[in-house]
Amino acid sequence: MNLLEKYEASQLKRLTEGKTIPSFAPGDQLVVSVEITEGTTKRIQAFEGLCIARKNRGLGSSFTVRKLSHGEGVERVFPLYSPRVTKIEVLRRGKVRRAKLYYIRALRGKAARIKEKVVARNKSKV
Repeated sequence: MNLLEKYEASQLKRLTEGKTIPSFAPGDQLVVSVEITEGTTKRIQAFEGLCIARKNRGLGSSFTVRKLSHGEGVERVFPLYSPRVTKIEVLRRGKVRRAKLYYIRALRGKAARIKEKVVARNKSKV
């Protein structure tokens, strides 16, 4: 491990301390809670939408969430290890065959739906 990798590992450890980051992928419906500072007041704002992209780059990892707000598409890119991101919740898992779902931007209504991933349970043989 070189010096840069050691530094990045220590920073990752410091930033994820006391935080649990769930495993999620593009196609999943997420609720991202973000800390917003307005003057001297702080509040938590929830952003719920579809994860359309994920970038895994160590400390520079990020993910993009898209939602429709009053008929207008809104996308936000969140740094995965940001101290401002307080919580990430996975509402439902999506079944997709692409790593980046940028084609969703052009779709509206029922065409923009994503099937839910069915997780097979372990069947014990009796």
